[in-house]
Amino acid sequence: MASTYGTQEGEQIQQPPRTAAGVPGVPGVPGVPGADGEAHVWWWQPPARLIPADLALLGTEEFRRVLSLPAERDAAAFTHHRAEARRALAGLLGIAPQSVELGRYRCPGCGDFGHGPPRIVSPPRAARLAISMSRTADRGVFAVGAGTTIGVDVEKVIPMREASLSGSVLTENESSHLLTLPAGPVRDAGFHRVWTRKEAVVKAAGIGLVGTVLNRLETWPAHQGPVSVLHTYAGRTTAWAVQDLRLHDKVAAAVARPQGDRAQGPVHIHSAPHSETPTASDPEGNRRT
Repeated sequence: MASTYGTQEGEQIQQPPRTAAGVPGVPGVPGVPGADGEAHVWWWQPPARLIPADLALLGTEEFRRVLSLPAERDAAAFTHHRAEARRALAGLLGIAPQSVELGRYRCPGCGDFGHGPPRIVSPPRAARLAISMSRTADRGVFAVGAGTTIGVDVEKVIPMREASLSGSVLTENESSHLLTLPAGPVRDAGFHRVWTRKEAVVKAAGIGLVGTVLNRLETWPAHQGPVSVLHTYAGRTTAWAVQDLRLHDKVAAAVARPQGDRAQGPVHIHSAPHSETPTASDPEGNRRT
């Protein structure tokens, strides 16, 4: 099942032509999606046990990571996460998932390759695409967009601590907005909406939470979005277009793209073949396909 979210409220969305894999492609650019600003997001529910077909798609370093995880549920979630990312790219590009190689850029903050933003190593023609991944207790997401960077985050909505309304996480505006919401599930969802917007931005910026002053990163939670979020690091400020993703009523998710032409296209949401169907209502009235 797929959903399409436009960039303007009430805007009529024109569906792009589809590739042989049934995924929207780009007019005039065979096999290279994203050239006119759209993005793709896949989501799934991870299995509780390891799946041999997932393991077969891992690279050497990923396989070593699996061996280091003591709980099978954690190993299965990590393995499925990496395998589904390859399957998503394979479907988008019309290639075999075994031919997709993933790696990392150098961290913009410390220069380490061990925790820099993810990237596509192979096939070379996909180098112009940006990718991002995130997973929580019972959901995984994978985002693809044009350009050099994109950020996505997903979090399971759980009861928030009242201490979260102050301290080093929220701006004054964010705290004030959350206090206008009824305590309980509504406020919990509001907090996670803020958090996923922040996480999506710092992942897109490539810096991460450690390199960001979170209580100065304003996400404008009263606005449905897309919203413009400014991120400052080492004296340099970048602007990001951030929008919420409605995947399921028990999770919050957001995607961030560089402000400008690269963030003007719609976001196409795809559920993985074995994922459960989204049940969350769409208050913005975006068309589902």
